[in-house]
Amino acid sequence: MWRTVLLLVIGCRSESVMDGSAQQQKAAAALQCRGSAPYTVTPPLTGTTTSPLRPTNTFSIVARDPVTGDLGVAVQSHWFSVGTLVSWAEPGVGAVATQAFAEPAYGPKGLELMRNGATAPDALKQLTAADKLKQVRQLGFVDAAGNASSFTGEQCIVHADGYAGAGYAIQANMMANDLVVPAMKHAYETASGDLADRLLAALDAAQEVGGDIRGCQSAAILVVSGKRTPNAWEGRKLDLRVDDHPSPLVELRRLVHLARAYDLLNRGDALLEKGDVVGANEAYGAAGKLQPDHAEIAYWQGITWAGRGDFERAGPFLRKAFQADPAWIELVRRMPAAGLLPDNATAEKAIESGSK
Repeated sequence: MWRTVLLLVIGCRSESVMDGSAQQQKAAAALQCRGSAPYTVTPPLTGTTTSPLRPTNTFSIVARDPVTGDLGVAVQSHWFSVGTLVSWAEPGVGAVATQAFAEPAYGPKGLELMRNGATAPDALKQLTAADKLKQVRQLGFVDAAGNASSFTGEQCIVHADGYAGAGYAIQANMMANDLVVPAMKHAYETASGDLADRLLAALDAAQEVGGDIRGCQSAAILVVSGKRTPNAWEGRKLDLRVDDHPSPLVELRRLVHLARAYDLLNRGDALLEKGDVVGANEAYGAAGKLQPDHAEIAYWQGITWAGRGDFERAGPFLRKAFQADPAWIELVRRMPAAGLLPDNATAEKAIESGSK
């Protein structure tokens, strides 16, 4: 069954992480941010011929997973919607972070150079050599082979520093102290889990030792496949932003957790379409364990089973959705017209199975 899921991220206050895991509880306790006052708009610098400068003073990391080849970038800042400016990645090509007085053009131009064969260090050098304002830039590049490079202009606001390691690059400016980059390096190199887990660990470590001197406002994570794809929209494994929030890293972890549940849900659908009922049930069960109280995830699992005539499996899922909000019952009745249930009789049986 095909589904399109639209997630709208708004600035709702959340002082705790939703899934209750020990790791996320620790994050919730340690990463509450001070300085949640509104940001101010900074006008462009005069006398420049490039696009307006955007002071996204922040900390970020770009990296390549040595096992899967996945490429990613993660960032946090006390600046509105930092992910729209800083984070760039292309499947099988590379990842870029462009910050400080950020020039967004470094993203697409850097990826184009790497796509055409330049290594990350060479691409970064080519672009900074042509930039008259490079001393106010801070950049991190990594390519699909794991070559990485970091650049910090001499006029970036202290504390400002960067580091390029094996397959990753770290950048930080306008930090509370000089502990941020070493903390991110240690966290990334020692963290367990997949690439997203290690990127988030690096951000957490930065915040734990002080982070941005102004506090927090937004964060983002972007992870793409290590294999090139024929279409630009393919190969994105994770693309999440928290544009305005008092505790953006806590919220970003919650969204990553939710995205993984939806990924399992979609995987279950794909397995079911292939006739792998056992595999689908396992994937659905794993999604439910990640988000046990999520009505929408429960609803679509129920509808999928009902569409196959398995009302015994559909019932518990639909019951959870109906109990959360009776509006889901009406939505079941609308499924046949959209081709998501065979007929009205199936819809009524689905409603009955979830109402017991």
